Amino acid sequence: MRLAGKTAIVTGAASGIGRAVAHRFLAEGARVVGFDRDGAGLSETHLLGGAPEMFIPIVCDLTDPLQVEQAVSEAVGRLHRLDVVFNGAGASGRRWGDGPVDSCTIEGWQRTLNVNLTSIFFMCRATMPHLLASRGGSIINLGSVLGLVGGDADFATHAYAAAKAGIIGLSRAMAVYYAPHRIRVNVIAPGLIATPMSRRAQESEHIRQRLAQLQPLTGAMGTPDDVAAAAAYLASDDAAFVTGIVLPVDGGWTAW
Repeated sequence: MRLAGKTAIVTGAASGIGRAVAHRFLAEGARVVGFDRDGAGLSETHLLGGAPEMFIPIVCDLTDPLQVEQAVSEAVGRLHRLDVVFNGAGASGRRWGDGPVDSCTIEGWQRTLNVNLTSIFFMCRATMPHLLASRGGSIINLGSVLGLVGGDADFATHAYAAAKAGIIGLSRAMAVYYAPHRIRVNVIAPGLIATPMSRRAQESEHIRQRLAQLQPLTGAMGTPDDVAAAAAYLASDDAAFVTGIVLPVDGGWTAW
């Protein structure tokens, strides 16, 4: 119950890592507002969370700054204060044409950055006044190992890599600037995690065979709960002296 008495907003809460983080925060005693554009998925997160009275779903398109402002205002109005923000919403840009820089489409570049990076800026911009009013808090941004290391042909989504690297730069700048206000900003950089977004990799025998080298700790994909455990630590007072870090949860990928 490390988060007892705390309040949190979790984006991307309709599935995958965001859902796991919302459930872990609830299990640790927090009241949680979940943001996502998938209302049906949010309802499922609500029903499966084990503490439905502690979870508030709000449907929101995180790439729309007006919707973000309105959703944050509603969330804080219902929570009465804000202590933790987990920015977990994101998407692969392959459907829009993300790929190697010589073939990445303009739409692929712009939409991938909007979904994965600009949405986090909108969330941080909207929530920061409330964290300042709370005289401290924790922002946790979901990055990726691809924001830290290069990717070969199996992982050549350059707009996605740029977005995830941008999250690190934004987070470190915020960590330094807001440290005097006791607001901590950290990044979790997962490796391959078994989520709906990684279905392409899960279905590839070639990539599954590579996991013994890429993620040698288990030779398999991680789980959303692996990331949620790290998020619970960074959200809690156990991490009161931790800010500006990038925490890989990657089974050893970045250790090479």
